[in-house]
Amino acid sequence: MGFLKSFFNNVFDDSDLPNGGGVATATASLASSFEAVSERELEAHLAVSRYGKFELTDAIRPSFGLEVVPRQGFRHDTYRDEDSRSDVPVLMASATKSQLIDTFMELLEPLGPVVDVVLETSHTCSGGGHTDLYREHIDMPILQSILWDFEDLLLNDGCTGVAVLNPRLPQEVQLDEHKLLIVYGNELSAYENILIDHHVDCDEQLRFITEAEHVHSTTERYVEQFEELKMRLGMDGCL
Repeated sequence: MGFLKSFFNNVFDDSDLPNGGGVATATASLASSFEAVSERELEAHLAVSRYGKFELTDAIRPSFGLEVVPRQGFRHDTYRDEDSRSDVPVLMASATKSQLIDTFMELLEPLGPVVDVVLETSHTCSGGGHTDLYREHIDMPILQSILWDFEDLLLNDGCTGVAVLNPRLPQEVQLDEHKLLIVYGNELSAYENILIDHHVDCDEQLRFITEAEHVHSTTERYVEQFEELKMRLGMDGCL
């Protein structure tokens, strides 16, 4: 089920997203970018996955107007933790499809031998909402083996994200629904070095696909695979 069929069936009414069929979700103002274009123009736009040397996964596409052109790199940011009233350093990165999972897996290594994992899903949510499923205390080699088994899901499903964290550090590495790599915590130099080793270089002017209109894609097959991944990780809860 490609972007096209999903898009025309669902993109202008996120509130009616079905539980499992091929769907596309979008930012709230998506219609302002897409509704005036012809079907031929839309089909051509959604078929484009490569921008220069950068290749998107099947999970997401940028706005028709290309306010943000996807490219590789990372920048520094901060996250405001209202509970502790402190600013947490953040690395945000975008990696081309062929490097994405390898880079993510290596970014997990500094977290240590035992971690917690969170699966994020928006398969049955509308309006930008999502559900988080949590598993504590899993050995890193076991987690990585399971995640490799679901590489296709993690790469190409626009409604699945995964975060791995060590609360004792505390640090967190996330591969989100937009297929961005995000690292939270102090002392992030090890993660910067991993990104640079994978030719994901620092560019503080870099903009990400999330900073403009964009469209997500998923399929019934990915909904089923998400359920399998959830069971393999021993997580409770139903979609």
